[in-house]
Parts: sequence; C-alpha cells; structure tokens
Amino acid sequence: MTLTSTAAGELATSSPAGAGARPAKARTRRSGSRRLARAGFLFVLPAVIYIVGFQLVPVVYGLVLSFTDYSPLARSGPEFVGGANFAKVLGDPRFLHSLLVTGQYVLLVLPPLLILALLLAMMVNKPFRGVGFFRSALYVPHIVSLTAVSMIWLWLYSDNGAINGLLEGVGLGSQAWLLDPDSALPAVAAMRVWKALGSNMVLLLAGLQTIPAELYEAARMDGAGAWARFRYVTLPGLKPILMYVVATDIIFLAQSFAEVFVLTKGGPLESTTVANVLIYNEAFQYNSMGSASAMAFVLFAFIAAFSLVAVRNFARRP
Repeated sequence: MTLTSTAAGELATSSPAGAGARPAKARTRRSGSRRLARAGFLFVLPAVIYIVGFQLVPVVYGLVLSFTDYSPLARSGPEFVGGANFAKVLGDPRFLHSLLVTGQYVLLVLPPLLILALLLAMMVNKPFRGVGFFRSALYVPHIVSLTAVSMIWLWLYSDNGAINGLLEGVGLGSQAWLLDPDSALPAVAAMRVWKALGSNMVLLLAGLQTIPAELYEAARMDGAGAWARFRYVTLPGLKPILMYVVATDIIFLAQSFAEVFVLTKGGPLESTTVANVLIYNEAFQYNSMGSASAMAFVLFAFIAAFSLVAVRNFARRP
C-alpha cells in the first residue's frame, strides 16, 4: 500500500498493481480444486456403489445371519442363536469332509498348474515365428466362462466324448470319469488346470520379462548351464510374482463351485463335495441360511490361514 497526495493536498492510500488480483487467483484455484475433487468423486462413485452394494453389504448381512436361525421359507424372521451355528458347523462331519475335499482339490490343481504355466511362459518368452498366436491361443480358455468350459468338459468326459473315443481308439476302453469316486475329483482338477493355465502363464511371462538379460549373460560367462541359470537367475527373479500366483490360486481354488456343480454336483458319494457346494446345499436345499453363513465364514478363516502360511513359507525360501 502507498500514500499519494490528492488535488486538495490530502493524503490518500492505494494498493500496488496486482495486489487485488491475488484473492481472485486464490478463489480460482480453490474453485478448480473443488471441480477436480467432484470429478474424481464421480469417477470412483460407480466402483464405490458396486463394492458397498454388492460386496460389503452382503458380507455384513451374511455375518449377521451366521448368528441366527433363519429359513427363507419360514414366516418368522431370523432368530438370534449366538455362536450355536459355529459350534454346530465345527462339529459337523459333512463340513469337515468338505474341507478335506477342498484341500485335496487345491493340491491336485496347484502344483501341475504352476509347473505347466511356468514351462509355457518360458517357452513363449523366446522369440519364434507365431509366438503371438501361441500366447493368444493359450490365454483363450481364461476368458471363457467357467460354466461354459465345464459344459464342454462334461461332454468330453461322457461315454461318447472325445476322451473316451481316444481311449477306445488305442484299445484301453472307456472310463466313467465323473461317476467313479476315485477319478471324479482328479477329472474336475484336470479341467481346472486347463482353464487356469492361460492366466498363470501370462503373469509368469510378465515376470520373466522383468528379469534383466544381463544376468543370464553373466551366468553364461561364469559357465552356468541351463539348470543353473534357471535355479539361480529365473526362480529368484520370479519369486514376487510366484508368491502372488500361489496366493491367488489358493484363494480362487478354495472357493471353487461352478465347475464342481456342473460336472458332478458334489458326487459320486460326496467325493467332490467341496466346501462351497456344501454351503450351497445347506442354504438352498435345506434352507438353513444361518448354518450356511457360518460355514462360509469358517471357510474364509481357513482360506486366509492357509494362504498366509503358504506365502510365508514361500517367502522364506532362498
């Protein structure tokens, strides 16, 4: 602010040039920030509505139901029973059997899935003619819905399916793949390995492409063979992505439902009754929503525990 003399000889004050524009610029910046904040909120609003409406609310509602005795067919509403459903579920031999079958299913799928996906990723990581086609062809099963893939494999395993046709062609005779308790679960596991191979291969391929080529060159100069380069360069370089793949595979496999329900509906003789199939039967066949919700949360606890143990053990390996 400066003092100036007027024509009458009086002193008057005036602001320096641009001083009055500063508050206007500040208001403009605040207005722009608010518009950006509103735009950002509108962008994330659909995701927030989806997460809250279709994931968070059902989980909370299921947790509430797990402490009640409730049947959708009953005229009365849910009746609070405390922890009785959890005590009943933990002592239920059917649920314990379903957890055992779920664990067997994970063990049948996970090792061959990781090994085959790693071999395929290493194969398509090399430049050769048509590598793009092979990558796409191997990934296609992943984008097909699990139910559609299960219907295809239901035909492949049928008496007149392609698999039995090949076996009869070489004189081995047809097999009742999905009707024999000894072969039903491995048959479902084979389908799941084929279905999940592409997604695992893409993740491992991305991991392979992050390993610097200089490390392989240095290993070659030190006289390391193919196995030594794989053991001391490839595996350590893939460790972070392998941990992610193992954790997500355990979570997804332990939640398996569609392929088992389409192929076997949990049979024969409950040899393929994984936990989610039992939960479905408890909820929608026996209309016991409280017990089904308690089973779901116990299954969640088992999945979280096994995933944590698997990742920690994997992380400790050199």
